[in-house]
Amino acid sequence: MNQRWNQALLAALLLGQLILLSTNQTSRGSPLEGIVLGAIGPIAHLATLAKDNVAGIFGSLRMSSSLREDNRKLRLELEDRHRALVRLHGVEEELTRLSRISGYSRPETGDFFVADVVYVDNASWLRSLVLYTGDAKPRHNQPVVTIRGLVGRVVVPADPYAKVLLITDRSASVSAMIQRTRRRGMARGAGEEFLLLDNIPLQEDVRPGDEIVTAGIDGVFPRGIPIGVVTSVEPGHELFHRIRVRPNIDVALLDQVYVFNEQVVPAEIKEVLSSKEGTPDVARSARQDDCSQR
Repeated sequence: MNQRWNQALLAALLLGQLILLSTNQTSRGSPLEGIVLGAIGPIAHLATLAKDNVAGIFGSLRMSSSLREDNRKLRLELEDRHRALVRLHGVEEELTRLSRISGYSRPETGDFFVADVVYVDNASWLRSLVLYTGDAKPRHNQPVVTIRGLVGRVVVPADPYAKVLLITDRSASVSAMIQRTRRRGMARGAGEEFLLLDNIPLQEDVRPGDEIVTAGIDGVFPRGIPIGVVTSVEPGHELFHRIRVRPNIDVALLDQVYVFNEQVVPAEIKEVLSSKEGTPDVARSARQDDCSQR
């Protein structure tokens, strides 16, 4: 009975205090209010601190777990890349040894220089950009790349500037290869933000996600430069696939590029081969560019 009476008394006191607080128009609090706040305030503060600390501990544990998982994945990826690098190093040494025995030496890939992008032509039908090459001497048909992949080739050298034809231009074409199957074809610009990969037979295995690289047989671009990724494969006509490729480069992000000092096949040899075996697409487009500039 006494416990119920005490509870009722406490409830009445709290209710009275609430009434006093709601009707008090002065700026001074009542003594009872001060006593209640003095007793309850520290407890409420401790409860808030405990809640924040518990939330912080759980948040730190979740973050720590996530960081450990990310570190584990990065270590595995680093180990895979290291093993791949070791294998590639072994293959390179073996190729060097075999080449030395057979007396064959591959053409030098050459060095490169850095050039700044100073103008991008998005308005005209010719998708191109202008580079500032500084002290370097640009040459016709020099390959232009970034760390992500192929950009295009120099079509108008004008020291210290150079005009570059992008691979997405309708008049551009590159000998290309599906990296997974080594099947060669021709990648040509579609005038938009994608390429078409031609001359791939219907019976050839091509899948979305396949990486496309330069084949190195057009006399302009060295082998193995990333071009893009297959986004769709459709039956074109009775002989070949219709394959769309998303280029690796984004022109809107280009501020600097690398220009290869690649030793391309001389134009005189191309002319002889063209007259005997038919004109390759890249050589034909290069001559068209030359004529248009004249």
